[in-house]
Amino acid sequence: MNGAGDETFIAAVKPLVDAIGGEMVPPDEAAPEDVVLSWEGNEAVAVRLPQLADSLDHILAAMERRKGKPLADLDRKAKQEVVRILEARGAFSVRHGVETVASALGVSRFTVYNYLNRQKEA
Repeated sequence: MNGAGDETFIAAVKPLVDAIGGEMVPPDEAAPEDVVLSWEGNEAVAVRLPQLADSLDHILAAMERRKGKPLADLDRKAKQEVVRILEARGAFSVRHGVETVASALGVSRFTVYNYLNRQKEA
């Protein structure tokens, strides 16, 4: 992370990087799969993206923080809303996504599939 002018840019993108579960590293330490962000013509910061499975865990943890309690403690309607949000974010395209979500919600895989099917019918 370079000059003082980059600090404003880095502070601006930090909430987004945190939300996706990424990690900021200096541009000169960027690996080929990292995304280097430039600001005013200078490389300001590199973002190391999480693995997809780690992203799902990060999303689930963020949803728990937002709800203020473990997802398993939510009522059925709130759990259905969580499944709807997760589907919109692509959570079920990750291998074992349904199992991971079911475990976090304290329900069976069958219940998660029912929530998804009910959503498609609506």
